[in-house]
Amino acid sequence: MVSEKKKQILKEVNEDLKKYPVIGIIDMFKLPARQLFEIKNKLRQDAVIRMVKKRIIKLALKDCGLKGIEKLDKYVEGEPAFLFSSTNPFKLSKIIAASKSKAFAKGGDIAPIDIVIKAGPTSLPPGPVIGELQRVKIPASVEGEKISVTKDTIVAKEGDVIDKGLADVLAKLGVEPMEIGLNLTAAWENGCVYDKSLLFTPPEKYLNDLKAASTNAFNLAYNAMYYTKENLPFFLSKAHQEAFALAVQADILTSDTVKPLLAKANAQAEALSGMVKESTPVPTPEAPKESAETKEEPKKDEPKEEKKEEAKSKEKEEKPKEEKPKGEEEAKKDNAKQDKKKDDKKKDDHKKDKKEEKKENK
Repeated sequence: MVSEKKKQILKEVNEDLKKYPVIGIIDMFKLPARQLFEIKNKLRQDAVIRMVKKRIIKLALKDCGLKGIEKLDKYVEGEPAFLFSSTNPFKLSKIIAASKSKAFAKGGDIAPIDIVIKAGPTSLPPGPVIGELQRVKIPASVEGEKISVTKDTIVAKEGDVIDKGLADVLAKLGVEPMEIGLNLTAAWENGCVYDKSLLFTPPEKYLNDLKAASTNAFNLAYNAMYYTKENLPFFLSKAHQEAFALAVQADILTSDTVKPLLAKANAQAEALSGMVKESTPVPTPEAPKESAETKEEPKKDEPKEEKKEEAKSKEKEEKPKEEKPKGEEEAKKDNAKQDKKKDDKKKDDHKKDKKEEKKENK
């Protein structure tokens, strides 16, 4: 049998459910009284917290008659309480996130993030505490008058349960891994329920998701040749580029293709000129042919007049005209003729000398 007091509380809760457009469920497990008082003061203008027993919360959600509000029933866990507000659920979640404060961990707490102990000196003096650090797998050594952590160490990963020994060590090191604040598990507005994962997602993620969706939609429409106001300039640019390339390839003269076609023709002309030069043989100069006639140097005992005559006869014989190489027999005959001329000349000179001697003797 339900007492009159509980009926009155249920009635008041139902009135609040119909009064506020936004209804949230919060979990106040291990929320210290001091932090709860500070949070209430911060949220005084934006929300009202009403703490009632879990059974009354479930009855109120079932009997109030609001569309879709019964979906909040599965979020009634731990130490639940109602959060009534007239503020948009997402704006409300920002206010709640900003009201959180740091706190030391206690035995049994769940690590909200990876807890990392940085390498470096601590404020702890040497003593038994170094054994406590090593028991929780924190490498430490004594440096001077203080204990120092030798390397960065993850002592607890997100979601791990923090035992009492680790909580005590973290407190001695001055590490406050916990965030004290309201744990808003879900919120209802106009028949829609938003859970914690949606409410506390950073706004930047929604913006990035919208940008990615827009880019994917644009690429899909472009590849599918689906014309829209946004992609029409890209289709026109693509068509112009393809038409230009086709006109250049087909040697079609337009105001746009004149320059590339002239450049193409010039390149082809230079290539053809180079091919002609490579195929034309270059004439090589012939070595001058030597005469087969043998040259004899004049004897030292011959008179000067005889030498001059021999030089004149040689100059007449050596003509610039190219002669065909003579055979061995013709060369011998020529040599014999020249020898005979020389002998006759010597005989004539000898006779002249004798005549001059006779004249002198007379």
